[in-house]
Amino acid sequence: MQTQAQISFDDIPIDEAVRDEALEHIDQLENTYGRITGCHVVIAQPHRHHREGRLYSVRVDVRVPGGEIIVNREHHLDHANEDVFVALRDSFAAARRQLEDHVRRRRGGEKMHHAFLRESTDGEGST
Repeated sequence: MQTQAQISFDDIPIDEAVRDEALEHIDQLENTYGRITGCHVVIAQPHRHHREGRLYSVRVDVRVPGGEIIVNREHHLDHANEDVFVALRDSFAAARRQLEDHVRRRRGGEKMHHAFLRESTDGEGST
């Protein structure tokens, strides 16, 4: 990664175990696609006033050449996300899927571009 990953806690106490877990998820993303240039994660509890429990919100912003992947999971109704580790897991799983789709699109576009170039150069000399 070109820049150091950033983990932010929005209006909640900093928790080193949560930070370490987020960094581990970022490492896993880098194993999926080694060209990540930056990553910023924001962990928050936007609805702490609910009586049902404290649900976590996780935003993952991954920068890659040719794009940016943003996952903004506000787990309003998913009570599994009363556990910050589950919220992290779910958000990074969504980021991984989007990253894989981004890589597929880029590789598919390169293949289509190379096929187009091959067809256009093959057709030039046949007149």
